[in-house]
Amino acid sequence: MSYTPPFTITPSILNLIAEISESVGRLSATEERSHQLRLRRINRIRTIQGSLAIEGNTLSESQITAVLEGKTVMAPPREVQEVKNALAAYDAFECWQPSCEASLLEAHQILMSGLVDELGVYRSGGVGVMSGSEVIHMAPPANQVPRLMTDLLGWVQRAEYHPLIMSSVFHYEFEFIHPFVDGNGRMGRLWQSLMLATWHDLFVSLPVESIIYSKQGDYYAALSQSTAQTDSAPFIEFMLMMISLALKEQINTPQATPQATPQAVVDILNKYPDLLSYAIKPRDRQELQLFCGLSDREHFRKSVLKPLLTHGLLALTLPDKPKSPKQRYVYQNVDG
Repeated sequence: MSYTPPFTITPSILNLIAEISESVGRLSATEERSHQLRLRRINRIRTIQGSLAIEGNTLSESQITAVLEGKTVMAPPREVQEVKNALAAYDAFECWQPSCEASLLEAHQILMSGLVDELGVYRSGGVGVMSGSEVIHMAPPANQVPRLMTDLLGWVQRAEYHPLIMSSVFHYEFEFIHPFVDGNGRMGRLWQSLMLATWHDLFVSLPVESIIYSKQGDYYAALSQSTAQTDSAPFIEFMLMMISLALKEQINTPQATPQATPQAVVDILNKYPDLLSYAIKPRDRQELQLFCGLSDREHFRKSVLKPLLTHGLLALTLPDKPKSPKQRYVYQNVDG
C-alpha cells in the first residue's frame, strides 16, 4: 500500500489557503514584470538572511548583498561560505524537481559545500534536534532514512493536494526524518519554497524565512506539537500563517511608483526576458553577450548594454573603473 503521511485538513487550514490564494491573486494583478524583477533581488537576500539566521548565521542583509556582489566581507569564514552556498542554491533552484531524489541530494551538496563531509548523501549515523542542551527530537535510525525518503518523495510525486498543503506536509516530514547529518532546517525550507514555486513563481523569492525567523520559537513549537499528535496539522497551520504574513507584507510595503520605461528598454526586455534575472549575480560583458546569443561585441554594447546601464537597470560593480578587465554588471534595484 502506498505511503501517505498523517495529517488533518482543518477549517483553519482551508481558511488560510483561501486567504493566501487571494493575496497571490492581488500581487499577480498589481505587479508588472519589471517591478517583480526589482523585488526579486531584495527578497532573495531577505530569504537567505532569514533562513541562515535561524541556524545561527549572523550576517546582515547588507553583508549578504556584498557577498552577492563579489565583495570581501569581514565575517567568520564559515558564515560567508553558508551565504555563498545559499546564493548558488538559488541560482540552481529552477533546475530541480520537488519529487526527484537526485535533485534533493544535489541541492544538499550545493547548500552544504565546504561545511560538512557528508555532502549530497543521507546520514550514516544517528542525529537529534537540540534546543540548548535538551534533545527535543530523536530522528529515525540512519538505516531507515533511504526508505523513509523514498516513501515521502513518492507521495509528493503522486499526491494531488493543494501545493500549500503538500509543501507544508513535506517540510514537517522532512524535519522529522532529518535525513542529512547537517543542513536539514535550511533544506526543508528551501524545498517547501521549490514546491510552492511550481504553483506560482512569486514563491521563488517570497521571503517567508524572514517571517519564520521572527517567530522562531513558534516554528519549533509547531514541529514538536505535530510530532506529539502524530499529525502535521499544527505545523501546516503555522507555515500557512507565515506565508500569509509574508504575502501581506509584500502587498502593504509601499513601493516607489515605477517610472515609464523607455521603448528601447522594453524592446530589450521583450527580446531577452530572462536577462535581468541572469544578472542578479554579477556577470562580465562576455557572459551577458553569450546569454543574449549575440556575436558582435560592439552591437551588443550599443543595443543592449548601454541602454540598460543608462536607464539604471544594470550597474557597474567597479563604477570608478569602467574599463577594468574585472568589471562586472549586476541587476540594479532601481527602487533603492
